[in-house]
Amino acid sequence: MKKTLFLLMFLSLNAHATPFADGDAKRGGELFEKYDCNSCHRNKLGGDGSAIFTRADRTVRSADDLIVQMQRCSGAIGKQLTAQEKQDLAAWLNQRYYHFK
Repeated sequence: MKKTLFLLMFLSLNAHATPFADGDAKRGGELFEKYDCNSCHRNKLGGDGSAIFTRADRTVRSADDLIVQMQRCSGAIGKQLTAQEKQDLAAWLNQRYYHFK
């Protein structure tokens, strides 16, 4: 009985895990700078480009949307991101701008 209860508690906690829990936000920030991800954003919106993440009509509304958008953006920077790089970048973007749960 105790094992079953523990297993159910464990599964329920993992069902609501933070998106990008396998990502390293610190490394994601470093990758964001390394690949100059904001270069396109600056060209589109001016300033430092960060308004692209917080504007009212943004296309990213969920953790899944973020991964899809990063796929699009990786083509713009001419880089095929690894699965880990995507997790790291997403963890950083989520921590800094999106706050998806």
